[in-house]
Amino acid sequence: MRHILDLPVLVILLGISALAMFLPAAHAVVLRDHDIGRAFFYSGTILLVLSGMIGLATANHQPRNAARSHLMALAMAYLVLPLALALPFDQAIPDTSYVNAWFEMLSSFTTTGASLYDQPERLAPSLHLWRALVGWLGGFFILVMAMAVLAPLNLGGLEVVTGRTPGRGDRQSGIVTRVADPSERLTRFTVILLPAYAGLTVALWVLLLILGDDGMGALCRAMGTLSTSGISCDAGRAGGQAGVAGEAVMAVFFVFALSRRTLPGSFVTGRHDPLLRDPELRLAGVIVGVVMITLFLRHWLAAFQLADGTDLPGVGSAIWGSAFTALSYLTTTGYVSQEWSDVRLWSGLQSPGLILLGLAIVGGGVATTAGGVKLFRVYALFRHGERELEKLIHPNSVGGAGQSARRLRREGAYLAWIFFMLFAMSIAVGVGALALAGIDFENGLILTLAALTTTGQLAQTAGASPISYAGLSDAAKLILAGAMVLGRVEMLALLALVVPSGWRN
Repeated sequence: MRHILDLPVLVILLGISALAMFLPAAHAVVLRDHDIGRAFFYSGTILLVLSGMIGLATANHQPRNAARSHLMALAMAYLVLPLALALPFDQAIPDTSYVNAWFEMLSSFTTTGASLYDQPERLAPSLHLWRALVGWLGGFFILVMAMAVLAPLNLGGLEVVTGRTPGRGDRQSGIVTRVADPSERLTRFTVILLPAYAGLTVALWVLLLILGDDGMGALCRAMGTLSTSGISCDAGRAGGQAGVAGEAVMAVFFVFALSRRTLPGSFVTGRHDPLLRDPELRLAGVIVGVVMITLFLRHWLAAFQLADGTDLPGVGSAIWGSAFTALSYLTTTGYVSQEWSDVRLWSGLQSPGLILLGLAIVGGGVATTAGGVKLFRVYALFRHGERELEKLIHPNSVGGAGQSARRLRREGAYLAWIFFMLFAMSIAVGVGALALAGIDFENGLILTLAALTTTGQLAQTAGASPISYAGLSDAAKLILAGAMVLGRVEMLALLALVVPSGWRN
């Protein structure tokens, strides 16, 4: 086992991907769908042999800079693994292309959840299981890499917490960044996070089953919730056959995508403070509350003009539909409440796409499976703006709350603003590239934000009419694929690889 763990990260990930293929293969055999079972079994066997051969060839490889090597492995994983994950998917669907299979797997692995198959019945249950499993593994992968690789280098949003330059280790956590080997950190955080991540998934699956959801639908929704991929095996309600009760249970598990402190293994600042005082959770509560009230008033006033405003069941549906959908898009999961369509019919208004886009841009917590800009960056800018307004009123005032708060308002807000600018530039480049591919501005903006925030469901809900990924050209798919990888890895991490100072350090 020690020799296996010393192999390059990409080789280990390729072996894990090969082993994961045997699960849908066994599921297809149980359902007597032998063609799909053979596709997964043969692909898994070939990739397992291939990973073993590469492992033997690279067993004695020692990188000069282990931290940079693991950061490179994080970026390369999204370029290499989807190509391997698409092999059984391409073989199992005879009327699709390898580009479509690759796009589907990349979307799942980056937890974007954008699907080329608008009609879920086109895919066999084993293929839905594979999509959900790939999304679940992608969520766990970014969770481990955020803790073991990005956090010691002050990347992935942790630079706002520490206030230090991204790409360099934190002196105050020297035991983690200077002494511990990156491979040891990966092993350690995998051992810490896997029981919690898998246990929460199983717990949600069981709860949905108890509430009346079917087995496959409950499992896909449980995986899609914990990984924030939003993948499901049907196009129906978010809670499936469990209904609103299932949505209520799923909403509780959304909390794990709002703060890094809800999962074990967090070693960053503020871990000893009460959970209710966590700034990310409090900011998320405020945002969801404001959006819920805004959407409720918007729909209620429209329904009141239609003489339906006194319908108490409609009022309750509007409140819950707005709250669940807002929380789902804030965590970049993308599930839509079953009450959402009822609310729109009740009021006669279209979907508030701009609000959903804004929620996805804000995103979830730092070092979680969620995408977007991240709540802590927004919180840092809020505290900086609050302090600037205070200085306008009282120019000679002194900001208090301790050294951590001052660092957050200064260096943390500065780094958060840099990320916002990079994010805005990425949006401009993505929209421009899609315009060259023949997509109009509005649809290009929605598709770009859906990819950069890893919330692929925005294409169906944010516009006046749903946007079909299946109708896009191969050029547009390649552009969106690049945006998905950029949104998942983040621009600062890629800059840490490209900037020459990162090579020397």
